[in-house]
Amino acid sequence: MAQVHEKKPEEIEALKVTLSKNLIFSTLNPKDKKSILDAIKGVKLKAGDTVIKQGDDGDNFYLVESGLLNCSKFINPDDKEETFLKEYRPGESFGELALLYNAPRAATIVCKSDTADLWALDRNTYNAIIKTAVQKKREKYESFLEKVEILKLMEI
Repeated sequence: MAQVHEKKPEEIEALKVTLSKNLIFSTLNPKDKKSILDAIKGVKLKAGDTVIKQGDDGDNFYLVESGLLNCSKFINPDDKEETFLKEYRPGESFGELALLYNAPRAATIVCKSDTADLWALDRNTYNAIIKTAVQKKREKYESFLEKVEILKLMEI
């Protein structure tokens, strides 16, 4: 059972809006959405705070509620400075690849604005809900495609 992090009613409403705009969460069933709402926790940052560091193990998936964050990475092992890749803005998310593929963090993300509010979803909850939902959806599509007569004529 996932941990439940208490939230104020206005935080829940704001989070519902943010989640509905995110492709990963927009297709979840109501039960899974409720589980995400319960398990996700708020993270407050200030300028210069590092959210994730390139090479570290992935522990959370993040949604940006407010603020700006810079994403950069060392492209080559002998690079002296990181290369800027992207600026994350409210409504955007990051961190899923390290969780889905059990891989080290591919980049470093640092708070650029004076403050930022993020929502963090732990690895276990993310994998239990998202991976399962994606797998079920894929199985549903495969089952449907197996029943389409014209596709049975195609060679693989």
